[in-house]
Amino acid sequence: MIVTATPDLVLDVLEAADPVTQRAATAKLDALKSSGADFAATMDAEVSKAAAAADQSAAKVAEAQSGAVNGPPVQVIKAPASGEVYRKFEAFILQTFVETMLPKESEELFGKGTAGSVWKSMLAEQLGNQLAKGKGIGIARQLAAANPAGPDVTGKAG
Repeated sequence: MIVTATPDLVLDVLEAADPVTQRAATAKLDALKSSGADFAATMDAEVSKAAAAADQSAAKVAEAQSGAVNGPPVQVIKAPASGEVYRKFEAFILQTFVETMLPKESEELFGKGTAGSVWKSMLAEQLGNQLAKGKGIGIARQLAAANPAGPDVTGKAG
């Protein structure tokens, strides 16, 4: 099987796109090429346009949340409890520890090549999760004690 060059992939994506969008994108690219404009400057201008559009949509969302606009309710996604986040972090650390402790030459147990590595990684992940379930080794408990407030209003950890 021969792998074709990247431009063929780009053309395939372009052909799969909506014809109206395709023509608009092609026209923009042709105008940019023929104008001799600086690509970086054009990209900066487009980024500022996108930022302005994002600000407008954020204002609309804030307006909708305040009840000024009647529309569908805003769905709020609750963050997991802070203890759960710390437990998952402890499970990940334990997974790394367990994976380094597993034997390197274990082809007869896990298999050869990539499949063997995947099985070994999956075993380490499950062992790490099980070790972190109950009391774990204390990493989650220490992190929870160090950050009792949880995330603040800005969404950053406290």
